[in-house]
Amino acid sequence: MARLSRELGRQLGVLIDRRGQVVHVICGDDTQIVIPDLSDHRLGRGKLRGIRCVHTHLREEPLSADDLADLTLLRLDGMLALGVDSAGNPGLSHFAHLLPSNPAGETHRLFPPTPFRDLHLPFLPFVTALEEEIASRQVLGVSVQARSGRAILASVTTGPRGEAEERMAELAELCRTAGVEVLDTLIQRPRCINPKTLMGSGKIREVMAEALQRGADLLVFDQELAPSQVRAIAEITDLKVLDRTQLILDIFARRAHTPDGKVQVELAQLRYLLPRLMGKGTAMSRLMGGVGGRGPGESKLETDRRRVRDRIAGLEKRLHQLSKGRDQRRQRRVRSGIPIVSIVGYTNAGKSTLLNALTRSTVLTEDLLFATLDTATRRLRFPQERELIITDTVGFLRDLPAGLVGAFRATLEELRDADLLLHVIDASNPAMEQHVVAVEKLLRELDLGDIPLLPVYNKVDLLPADQAQTLGKTRGAVVLSAKKPASFVPLLTEMERRFWPEAPEKQQLCSSDGAPLPKGIASPSPSVPEES
Repeated sequence: MARLSRELGRQLGVLIDRRGQVVHVICGDDTQIVIPDLSDHRLGRGKLRGIRCVHTHLREEPLSADDLADLTLLRLDGMLALGVDSAGNPGLSHFAHLLPSNPAGETHRLFPPTPFRDLHLPFLPFVTALEEEIASRQVLGVSVQARSGRAILASVTTGPRGEAEERMAELAELCRTAGVEVLDTLIQRPRCINPKTLMGSGKIREVMAEALQRGADLLVFDQELAPSQVRAIAEITDLKVLDRTQLILDIFARRAHTPDGKVQVELAQLRYLLPRLMGKGTAMSRLMGGVGGRGPGESKLETDRRRVRDRIAGLEKRLHQLSKGRDQRRQRRVRSGIPIVSIVGYTNAGKSTLLNALTRSTVLTEDLLFATLDTATRRLRFPQERELIITDTVGFLRDLPAGLVGAFRATLEELRDADLLLHVIDASNPAMEQHVVAVEKLLRELDLGDIPLLPVYNKVDLLPADQAQTLGKTRGAVVLSAKKPASFVPLLTEMERRFWPEAPEKQQLCSSDGAPLPKGIASPSPSVPEES
């Protein structure tokens, strides 16, 4: 190789598998070689490729940045640069290999320059031990709670860093809800975003090295990715690539239980999938016979797209049929003249917990985003045979995918019949202001801005007492803790004032079993839902 490289004036390289067989011979120029596609060589247990690269350097220079990038991105077993002197003889050799997870955070190890004839490395035992160590350290870091994979979160934005950190914290919560273990978060704020891969080449190498060391199998982006970007990043990193929208869709698919919810989620998933279908070339085309039918005919990709469109049309029709039942129930409630109060707010703000506490219901509540997706309706009884209907809806989220808003529009249309919207806000969340803006924006998009809105600051028990009082006075809102029914007095008093202004100020309230309640605490109806 050294003699031929000197005669040709070009770098020469070979790719060798662990059996010692040469699988590729590469002829480059005087400065570099280009390694071909290695996707046919699957990654092993320790996520190494099982291929090592040996190539020549005409000026006996050390391994270049491109060499180390290939070592990391392709997950090679090793990279050896063989120096060539003026006579075409092998000179100094430079060798590097990847490292398992280590406290120093190093991604690779460089051997000191060694004369070629003094290089003695039993490679197969060496690389086998290296791969075993990488695999063992990956297993040690695996959490038993990681049901759906281990992920590295990434955000590439030109916006403020503080906003990016808030969004990444929310993305980490979405991953926790989906059962994904978050290994690390990366934020890059470049001057201009790479249209192909979002991240720069250096940051991609960092992600690859960390994924190898820590056993990550997912790369989740906070930004919505184009289909071409997903393919490009997945090909480079050998990781499953998701964006924020796909992660939310997965959570919704897990949480939907009613027929309405399941249809709406599947519809949103298919709308998201349609532009991302990929073909495999004309090899999978369906040939058509007969006059006028010669040629490739309808390709497999076109067939798949047609089937997805047909399925979307069928789901839309079914969703329309399901909406008729909702319309009938809604019309009955409107004709009854009973006031309707709808609870809206950011996800995980405590809406379902508040509904349960007010009506003694058992709607599912968890400290997770989108714990409940299905609309729940209950009755809330006040003194003097007064009552109102209170409904809980799906939580909102900033930058909620357009497909989800469209799919759940039919469900959220029930809010149009509400006489009052209770906007539940998590007062303990540092991003409270952004959450309020996101909810109000979605309400305007749904043409619900003209319905009276009552802000309700929840979880004030997590705040200092003086801060909670100031919050209610300065914002003209109700403050409470959904876990402390005694704090509901201002809320129930305000609802009673709005719907029945002629009600007496002093009235001894009783629960459904006749037991007296503190002033202002409404009497819940028996726990029989009108609709769930």
